Amino acid sequence: MRPWKSRFLAPNGRSTWPWRQGSRCLSLDAKSARMGGSVLTIVIPAKDEETYLPRLLASIRRQTLQPAEIIVADAFSTDRTREVAVSFGARVVDGGMPGPGRNRGAAHASTELILFLDADVELDDPTFLEQAVACMRDRKLDLATCDVFPLSDAPLDHVMHGAYNRYVRALGKAFPHAPGFCLLVRRSLHDAIGGFDESVTFCEDHDYARRGARAGSFGFLPFKVPVSVRRLDRDGRVNIALKFMLAELHLATLGPIKHDLFNYSFGHGKAGRPQA
Repeated sequence: MRPWKSRFLAPNGRSTWPWRQGSRCLSLDAKSARMGGSVLTIVIPAKDEETYLPRLLASIRRQTLQPAEIIVADAFSTDRTREVAVSFGARVVDGGMPGPGRNRGAAHASTELILFLDADVELDDPTFLEQAVACMRDRKLDLATCDVFPLSDAPLDHVMHGAYNRYVRALGKAFPHAPGFCLLVRRSLHDAIGGFDESVTFCEDHDYARRGARAGSFGFLPFKVPVSVRRLDRDGRVNIALKFMLAELHLATLGPIKHDLFNYSFGHGKAGRPQA
């Protein structure tokens, strides 16, 4: 099997990534594109991400639409995460677990839109930010997420992530889910719902989506965004699947998860390596 990335390169070397689904959002016009960066801040919660963070930050640097600011909410990393962030021109603030970290970062954002990204994401489509901003505008969305694309050559990983994408979309607005690896929100909505509930210990992103969908317009961006499968490699695919099925049952019957029984760990250190 060809390496995952080479499968989506045309003979001329240009990307043919399958991020977009359905109709393409209208691009920003030249004036809006120049001004677009003034309405978008990227917030990245991170802990011990010196390996993956450079790939994400480099992919942001290649975007046709540049953000006003990149804020890395660092959970007191023991590696060079902070130094890496600063080397790319990002602002570093003290973070914590993903939910609190996103809140800390958002507190420093002054733009209309905030994009929350996980540190192991890659924005390989250089028009992603431009298209995402256009989608929020054209579809009049207040909160949006997108499909996940596994950076893996394993067919099982693509089956699992494909099933997850279909599941999340099928739930739609009836039981909103918004995976935290990529969340685009209007600052006004984030503030209106009080940000992420810091008492929630697991699936805080889905809790955020449900509260956000009640207060504003929620939808899906027509993209697939690449993310690593390091957690699957570390914790095992069966274990992860079972954990999230139990979490879904908890969310549906008992509500937000505010205990530590799911034992969520944040930070990967040098345990996982990105695939070339």
